[in-house]
Amino acid sequence: MKEFTAKTVDEAIAQAAEILGVEANALVYEVKEEKKGLFKKSATISVYEDEDAASFAESYLKKALKALGVDIETESKIEDGIIKITIDSDANPILIGKGGKTLQSLNEVTKFAVSTKFRKRYRILLDVGGYKEDKYERVAHIAKRVAKTVLRTHIDVDLDPMTPDERRVVHNTLSGWEHIATESSGEGAGRAVTIKYVD
Repeated sequence: MKEFTAKTVDEAIAQAAEILGVEANALVYEVKEEKKGLFKKSATISVYEDEDAASFAESYLKKALKALGVDIETESKIEDGIIKITIDSDANPILIGKGGKTLQSLNEVTKFAVSTKFRKRYRILLDVGGYKEDKYERVAHIAKRVAKTVLRTHIDVDLDPMTPDERRVVHNTLSGWEHIATESSGEGAGRAVTIKYVD
């Protein structure tokens, strides 16, 4: 969190935007103090950064899971605007759930809590004990294998429905392949990727 002081809130916002190198409407801030005296005016704002959101997310996860009797260790990093948090505990299988469903729900709840707190939509990706990394490797392997089949047969193939981050893995894995295109379709939990042959 960084504080900026100027004569007015608008000037403090403009100052913060210039120093941080972002658009003013992209700032997440709160007004800490605003003085409107006859001879002297000043305003101080606190600007939140992605690191603050990551720290809040870690704290939120620890408190929420502690209430359920689960103690966790967390580690966060920010890559390409995505807050990535790795969780480890004695109850990893429970936190992952069947097919990763519990982890997916935990991810959505955390994202909602952070977005509500900071009044901004954040991309958050939770992993438990390396589960997601292993899953990504399997998804990438499947994508490559299916793409080779599509290249050979020229027949499009629909993959099973996946979470948004897993679909992103497919798109990224095949983005440089010649004569191969990927397209997401469907709604909600049924959204899936189609691997297509293109001339």
